[in-house]
Amino acid sequence: MNGTSTDPDPTFLGTTEFLDWHHDNVQRFTQAAIGDNRDPVTRAQRIFRAVRDNIWYNPYSADDDPGHYRASYVATAAGAYCIPKAVLLTAAARAAGIPARLGFADVRNHLQTDTLRAQMGGTDVFVYHGYSELFVNDRWVKATPAFNAELCARFGVPPIDFDGEHDALLHTFDSEGHQHMEYLHDRGWYHDLPFAEIITEFQQRYGPLLQPPPTERDTFAK
Repeated sequence: MNGTSTDPDPTFLGTTEFLDWHHDNVQRFTQAAIGDNRDPVTRAQRIFRAVRDNIWYNPYSADDDPGHYRASYVATAAGAYCIPKAVLLTAAARAAGIPARLGFADVRNHLQTDTLRAQMGGTDVFVYHGYSELFVNDRWVKATPAFNAELCARFGVPPIDFDGEHDALLHTFDSEGHQHMEYLHDRGWYHDLPFAEIITEFQQRYGPLLQPPPTERDTFAK
């Protein structure tokens, strides 16, 4: 559901350890996405698409290096998974003058491949799926930029699009009616990335994060 229409806390425009939007890398990424447009809705749409499609989705890129989760790092990365991509979207929105915050939810991926399921100890439940909440037109809207459009086409799932005014979350079904993503639990929003909290739970649920990458790369996951 969309958020309420209360005025946002000014800290939702601030820079933080992970949402380091004052960094040149984030500034360049944001400027390339928005150009000279001044409309907040259009800016939000353009930033979302830039994060969604310019940063290739890679579910095997998770590690425990905090530097790899800062927006300044993600802005120049070839690929990342949902949490770093949500960090970049949130930071870039703030750089464009749009109040933004991080959100997390536990989800079940019904289209998960056997390779990734084995890598995760046999489960299809992903804790701390990352998304962003942007304050546009006096209300909070959720957007998840995880899956790039090309990857979606390969898996027969429509790419998630964000109109800047309505929630853009993971699809419940694929194009053939098969169940895709199921939201299990919303963990709420954060001013900054709760890095230690996330990594601790990842290690408890999935074991070591630093594993050799599998040969199968195009995989839907977190």
